[in-house]
Amino acid sequence: MSKNEFGAMILSHESFLMQLAMKLTRSTEDSNDLLQETLFKALKNQNKFQEGTNIKGWLYTIMKNTFINAYRKRKNQNTFVDDTDNKYFLNMGETEKVATTDAIVDQEYMMRQINSIEKTYVETFMMYYNGYKYEEISEILDIPLGTVKSRIFLARKKMQSKLQDYR
Repeated sequence: MSKNEFGAMILSHESFLMQLAMKLTRSTEDSNDLLQETLFKALKNQNKFQEGTNIKGWLYTIMKNTFINAYRKRKNQNTFVDDTDNKYFLNMGETEKVATTDAIVDQEYMMRQINSIEKTYVETFMMYYNGYKYEEISEILDIPLGTVKSRIFLARKKMQSKLQDYR
């Protein structure tokens, strides 16, 4: 099969791919990018396509994997995407960010409430909050993994009930 025939066959499924891209990305701009990347990869890997195979399924798999890989890449970058008008959060100064809170918080009161919870729950929760993984906490505290998970869950519940008036 020539490149032109293969390209025409792929383009005959463009509307299906566009609908799928819109479902995945929920954005016209991102769906156009995903469609373009999918078509590029399909053309680039034409030699891997076997005639008689379901082309629609093959293209679907390429698009799905491309979307997943892009999502993982963005997630690992820990980037902040500012979708507000005029990039409000990115354009405002540092002092403005501090001043724009939703409510006045009495930090001393909050700390007293948190410290009134049993130390074992708070200690486990704070380790998790500071970036330790469940397995690491389990090893450091020398407790089972299930205990770590339940302590974190119970600490959250207790904090929510003690800080209920801030909700």
